[in-house]
Amino acid sequence: MEYRRLGNCGLKVSALSLGGWTTYGDLVKDRQTVRDIIIRAYDAGINFFDIADIYARGEAERMMGEVLRLFPRHTLVISSKVFWPMSDDVNDRGLSRKHIMESIDKSLQRIGTDYLDMYFCHRYDEETPVEETVRAMDDLIHQGKVLYWGTSEWTAAQIQEALDICDKHGLYRPQVEQPQYNMLVRERVEQEILPLTEAEGMGLVIWSPLASGVLTGKYDDAIPEDSRLARIDWLREAILERDENPLPKVRALKPIAEKLGITRAQLALAWTLRQPGVSSAITGATRLSQLEDNLKALDVTLTEDVLAEIDAVLAS
Repeated sequence: MEYRRLGNCGLKVSALSLGGWTTYGDLVKDRQTVRDIIIRAYDAGINFFDIADIYARGEAERMMGEVLRLFPRHTLVISSKVFWPMSDDVNDRGLSRKHIMESIDKSLQRIGTDYLDMYFCHRYDEETPVEETVRAMDDLIHQGKVLYWGTSEWTAAQIQEALDICDKHGLYRPQVEQPQYNMLVRERVEQEILPLTEAEGMGLVIWSPLASGVLTGKYDDAIPEDSRLARIDWLREAILERDENPLPKVRALKPIAEKLGITRAQLALAWTLRQPGVSSAITGATRLSQLEDNLKALDVTLTEDVLAEIDAVLAS
């Protein structure tokens, strides 16, 4: 396993990480399957496990936490997130001080840990002053409940606002941003986010490096009934039913992968990890075989010629 620094801070995370989005507690409810996948990930050297309170309404935190408690806590990097509504209550959402302070305790209890290594503001909150959110996160770090805090899907301007407030008042800065980044969704990260995060010493832990499985080729001919895109309408519409159908490009990547003797999933992950500003790529796995396939991407090195071939396909 390769370990990378989270930006300029001292924390090191595995280049590949395991996340619970749309899987544990949702697509995968069998506890033995979850246990087998997480134990294999840990044995392979994965130390970073990414969760959120909204994933299966807390069930992902519970299911992953049950397994993560088997390992020495100091060997783990655990993250969770706060923002999305967790009930119908008017204050059980957003990035207000009230919601953050109440949510962290609930997440810690569900996971079964005393602290989170990373705590993400899962989206930007238009209804809460950034200074209120920043001060709440700073307080959580002083309380020992959080070691590093970060943002997810914030714009560069929003991240910069948080950084400026922290610098002005001597508060703990956000150390990490979690954006979507993959072969099909790259411009925003490469043109807007990376220039800021690299200049400010922040790390990137990116989600959906396989575009919810599209880049593996599993959707080349049809949408499998048990797949993520078959079950999640908004995700299918966002990826497959947009103005430009990505499937021709995904199919055109197949001969490039075959020439290298790897799968398209391994090609896509290696492509993501070739980006020096990326600290970790968060993968999901509903089966042990998927995890095993993803792990092999760590052995793939993409030459400049291969990267040029990939760029030609993606630009077509």
